[in-house]
Amino acid sequence: DIPELVERSNGIFGKSGTGKTFLTRLLLIGILQKGEANNLVFDMHSEYGWKGSSETRAEVKGLKQLFPSKVAVFSLDEESSRRRGLTPDYVVRIGYDEIEPGDIQLLRENLNLSEVSADSAFSLEKHFGSEQWLQKFLSIDGRQTIFELANQIGVQANALASLHNRLSRLERYAFMDATSTHGSVQEIIRYLDRGMHVVLEFGRYGNDIAAYILVANLLTRRIYGRYVERSDKAARGEENTKPLVITVEEAHKFLTPEVAGQTIFGQIAREMRKYKVRLLIVDQRPSGIDEEVMSQLGTKITYLLDSSRDIDAVLAGESGS
Repeated sequence: DIPELVERSNGIFGKSGTGKTFLTRLLLIGILQKGEANNLVFDMHSEYGWKGSSETRAEVKGLKQLFPSKVAVFSLDEESSRRRGLTPDYVVRIGYDEIEPGDIQLLRENLNLSEVSADSAFSLEKHFGSEQWLQKFLSIDGRQTIFELANQIGVQANALASLHNRLSRLERYAFMDATSTHGSVQEIIRYLDRGMHVVLEFGRYGNDIAAYILVANLLTRRIYGRYVERSDKAARGEENTKPLVITVEEAHKFLTPEVAGQTIFGQIAREMRKYKVRLLIVDQRPSGIDEEVMSQLGTKITYLLDSSRDIDAVLAGESGS
């Protein structure tokens, strides 16, 4: 019952190699064919857009091949997309001015940042301004200069130096652009408004969980903001928007008990149907996901799990579990 399914956020669970990607692809096709919602897929390993592969390495058609007029493939890595025979509909770029201190908080574990180091980002934003803070901070050269800045803004010097060292990693991402603000969010919304389904392929960045978290969280937060605005207009009878289903892999990275309260994904899961944005979370470690988020999932589909903690997490709250 696809119309019923897209009324709530849902989850697909199972250990690696059990078939989560195949089932997710089928559900996305069902949603597309029924026309009950739009899909936005954060495609970590580039398996849903143009083509995927089975366990035996046989090629499987992706959504773009099956429904070329209804699916747009956006790419974070144009070179990877073209190498696989696909010309992306849009190449996503992220401006330094689009990154907020809250985005850095989510990367604490992956960048191995202490709480003090991550919190320093808020002091930098206050000092340099919300649009310039990251670029100006990364342009600083020399440990002594960083220590002088730490003294100036009242943060721990070693913590700030650690933050500078870790965030320098962002400069290696080709999709990051210091020259201008990009309209990636506007472009995604424009395609969704035309009734298209959008798959964002990560290419070589799919194996970099920090890049995946950064981009998925940043884009989702802004897109969700647009849907909140539209819901307010719809309440006044001015505008009506089709629901949006956002598919996110490795969901436990966004939805741990420590960060679920801070991430936009945790907010969407808890608010259920409020603003017409739902999640389809795909994960092999459901025990890593916040219990409150798990309890809000309308439908949970699970393949083989061999950890008792993961099994308990999926079945929690179900009668006769």
